[in-house]
Amino acid sequence: MEDNQGKDRAEIYSQRVRAGKRTYFFDVKSTRSNDYYLTITESRRRYKEDGYFYEKHKVFLYKEDFNKFMNALQDTIGHVKEELMPEYDFDQYEAEATTNEEGSSIDDELKWD
Repeated sequence: MEDNQGKDRAEIYSQRVRAGKRTYFFDVKSTRSNDYYLTITESRRRYKEDGYFYEKHKVFLYKEDFNKFMNALQDTIGHVKEELMPEYDFDQYEAEATTNEEGSSIDDELKWD
């Protein structure tokens, strides 16, 4: 019998996106019935009197909502890029992301549940 009584299941696939002061984690996990879902976690390093801690916010996305979620996300991003900020160069962040991936950070040492 499996002894995994925690809130989250084993990760099947994981991808990290560093974004300035935030890090996003996209994790595919499985249910007990071998179904799959996605967790999207935003992590921000914060300072408290006794040192640093990581503030995390998590979204659970289930397979039946994947298409609706993707369509809404693409439509919303498209609206910002095309209607609200058409002259802005969003591609400038791609070069920065590549540069940031070369160094290591405290995020490399964290295990996310």
